[in-house]
Amino acid sequence: MPARPQDAEPFHALHRDFLILPNAWDAGSARVVQEAGAKAVATSSAAVAWAHGYADGHGLPISILVTAVHEIARVVRVPITVDAEGGYSDDVAQVEKNIALLIDAGGVGINLEDGKLPHELHLQKIEAARNAGERAGVKLFINARTDVYLKQLVPAEQAQAETLKRAKAILEAGASGLFVPGVFDAGEIKAIAAGCGLPLNVMARPGAPKAAELKALGAKRVSAATSIYNAAMAAVTDAAREFLTEGDSEKLWARRGAPVDYNALFRT
Repeated sequence: MPARPQDAEPFHALHRDFLILPNAWDAGSARVVQEAGAKAVATSSAAVAWAHGYADGHGLPISILVTAVHEIARVVRVPITVDAEGGYSDDVAQVEKNIALLIDAGGVGINLEDGKLPHELHLQKIEAARNAGERAGVKLFINARTDVYLKQLVPAEQAQAETLKRAKAILEAGASGLFVPGVFDAGEIKAIAAGCGLPLNVMARPGAPKAAELKALGAKRVSAATSIYNAAMAAVTDAAREFLTEGDSEKLWARRGAPVDYNALFRT
């Protein structure tokens, strides 16, 4: 599957209003998400790793992620954005190569996080990702994630100011959006959205405002992260436990609901 540069501008355009972004982990989940009405599909790094039996946090070999993106691109028509963690390397040159592979697989957006690593390294990775997009001729949407709130990189009373400080540098490095997981307070979301100079992405978690309020606060995107994967695995766990306990075919069959014709879905 070749790169899909034609999807890049439409993906950027989705951030002019407000984008609700479900996260998938393989071709099947991505197609189901598209059929549910998603205007774009994201991967979750954790969900892709877990689905392949690896821990999140650069534990997944980049080759498996690239294959997963190829497979998703084969079955969806909407733009694809890939959670690239920290680029799957702390060598900036290797990060550029890794992002190039994800673009070639069909991705037109990425998440690129700082975690607890030096801020300057994050900026260098953003520049490397931008270079990869330019070399491929793809207007790559770089959603730069900062974990100031999520990983409590500074005391709580300093989090907003630190996030805005990083946002300024992130913008100058060439990012397209700012992802701030862990921020839930409406006032802080409004201040960050107004001051960051980039489309703000918030993570879906208990306590986060609903989409309509997030939009009113100035945010441009909310992503599901691991929630849809976890919901699916909870259903798998419940069904398996009940069947193992009771062996009840009727109950197991009833759990299916009204499934779509998956053979027909994947013939198109």
